[in-house]
Amino acid sequence: MCYEIRVNFISFPAYKEKGQVYKQKKPTMYPPWSTTFDAHVHRGRIMHVMVKDRTAELKSEATVALDSLATRCKKENGKLEIWLELKPQGRMLMEARYYLEKSDPESEREREGLFTLHQRRGAIKQAKVHVVKCHEFSATFFPQPTFCSVCKEFVWGLNKQGYQCRQCNAAIHKKCIDKVIAKCTGSAINSKETMIHKERFKIDMPHRFKVYNYKSPTFCEHCGTLLWGLAKQGLKCEECSMNVHHKCQKKVANLCGVNQKLMAEALAVIESKQQVRQTEMPSTNSTVSSFIYYQGVSWEGPGDVSRSVSEVLPEEPLYAVPRKDHQPKFTINDFTLHKMLGKGSFGKVFLAELKRSGEFFAVKALKKDVVLMDDDVECTMVERRVLSLAWENPFLTHLYCTFQTKENLFFVMEYLNGGDLMFHIQNCHKFDLHRATFYAAEIICGLQFLHSKGIIYRDLKLDNVLLDSDGHIKIADFGMCKENMQDDVRTSTFCGTPDYIAPEILLGQKYNSSVDWWSFGVLLYEMLIGQSPFHGRDEEELFQSIRTDTPIYPNWLSKAAKDILIKLFVREPEERLGIKGNIRQHSFFSSTDWNALEQRQVPAPFTPTITSPSDCSNFDKEFINEKPRLSCADRTLINSVDQTMFRNFSFVNPGMVRIAAR
Repeated sequence: MCYEIRVNFISFPAYKEKGQVYKQKKPTMYPPWSTTFDAHVHRGRIMHVMVKDRTAELKSEATVALDSLATRCKKENGKLEIWLELKPQGRMLMEARYYLEKSDPESEREREGLFTLHQRRGAIKQAKVHVVKCHEFSATFFPQPTFCSVCKEFVWGLNKQGYQCRQCNAAIHKKCIDKVIAKCTGSAINSKETMIHKERFKIDMPHRFKVYNYKSPTFCEHCGTLLWGLAKQGLKCEECSMNVHHKCQKKVANLCGVNQKLMAEALAVIESKQQVRQTEMPSTNSTVSSFIYYQGVSWEGPGDVSRSVSEVLPEEPLYAVPRKDHQPKFTINDFTLHKMLGKGSFGKVFLAELKRSGEFFAVKALKKDVVLMDDDVECTMVERRVLSLAWENPFLTHLYCTFQTKENLFFVMEYLNGGDLMFHIQNCHKFDLHRATFYAAEIICGLQFLHSKGIIYRDLKLDNVLLDSDGHIKIADFGMCKENMQDDVRTSTFCGTPDYIAPEILLGQKYNSSVDWWSFGVLLYEMLIGQSPFHGRDEEELFQSIRTDTPIYPNWLSKAAKDILIKLFVREPEERLGIKGNIRQHSFFSSTDWNALEQRQVPAPFTPTITSPSDCSNFDKEFINEKPRLSCADRTLINSVDQTMFRNFSFVNPGMVRIAAR
């Protein structure tokens, strides 16, 4: 039997010699620091490790027999961490893993037990950043009483109560974000670059700060937190009496004596009148100076107003269908909750029965406080819009209606009682070639439909692919989607489920739909082989593996299957299959009739066992056994929720109207 050893040098602990302490301060040149290298094991082969100082003088060394290292790895279930004793002194922490290159059936079974898919994996998303006049505001939890730097009122509520700029630390209410008129100072270098957002003139009125002794508790009017100390706690402006920390002085905008809230409101009135006048002007090539403002974006220049509006105002997606007034309205009281199908930090998914018709639906309930806390209002609206679009494609989960209460948001979706692919793959370890090919082809149809509408999915995984009663797939959970991604548009949000995240996301690069094809490769690998292609004990190791490792392809894998996986795991996005070339024409799908498949005329290779329309046997028992009831929200917190954030949420699909009329 032949092994491949992967060794990762994690750290060099300090050791003493003649009163001096030696420790690694910078990454090594070779092998790269905190990465791996491969070594083929032959009897008698050894590895020589040397530690040198800056003058290249040898300080310590050690030798390791690779065959004994492989044997120890095998005994430790494929992973090993050992302290290697160096001579004359010192120790080094070494991590090693083994991967089988050529395997017999017995050793293959051993290896399969190491990395089988045994648990569900949640998605992660980078905190949303609101860029306003160079400020980078993100939702923030304030551990102490904090005041808004715009309106000067208390930032109240629980969890992530407001926004704070990541550069200048200015704290504001979420509701005050459109009233910020000062450009972010960031540092003393650009602190004079303060100007009004919505006017053609600039304000540059520096404060005259002097050290001040406060006799009562006082708050900094920039970052909003308490000035600390017994004497000379902060600075007070001699002109406008603004109070700030010493550390905040260089970050305060030059708006001495200016009330930002009143100024912003006055300018909004002026702007609205100006826009009315502009729209009444003839649309000729006049030289009138136009000024348009929308959500913190300003434009100033010569008059083609219509062109300016189209550049600045983002269009509502064509598939965002509002609820018409004459359509029936639904509430949670119209449904009977029978079982809980799933649960997460966002809320719960229930099996629900519409009382008037007896039909079953999956009702997803999101807690408003959690949505606001995570700054995910827009993600929720995106999910609603994409779900309303899903009726145009048979491989996307269909939405019937949405409604809300004071505490929750509700999505009423078709009930797919076949379970998800994670549930089924845990029961059979991996899918046979025909079954995996069928699922992959139908997923491609759903993905390409989303891409044709300018939508990146960004969370493709086994958990989000459901089966209907006939065994056909339906892609679900569109909360990670990104809209308006046509042509050469790129985005850069760090999000996705760790095992499926593409390397370009990990590298902080701007990306497009290429990330969905990488995730598709991971999902296809899992379906065919029964384990993930990349591994790590934690997210850092996993991400390193995604960036650098080559997946292991078993010998029994077909040539076409290996080839498509290799082309999907290309780390250069523009060269990846799905972006380059026609994935439908790959030899892996040589037996697929795409026209029949898109019409759902190809029989599914597996039909879930379903005894009734309300059968829940294909869902995890840990959820089904819980009582199906909505979570109780904190009354104080709910009363602080700005309900206008959800004013466009309600929606009724014509299909639901027909069901309600029965």
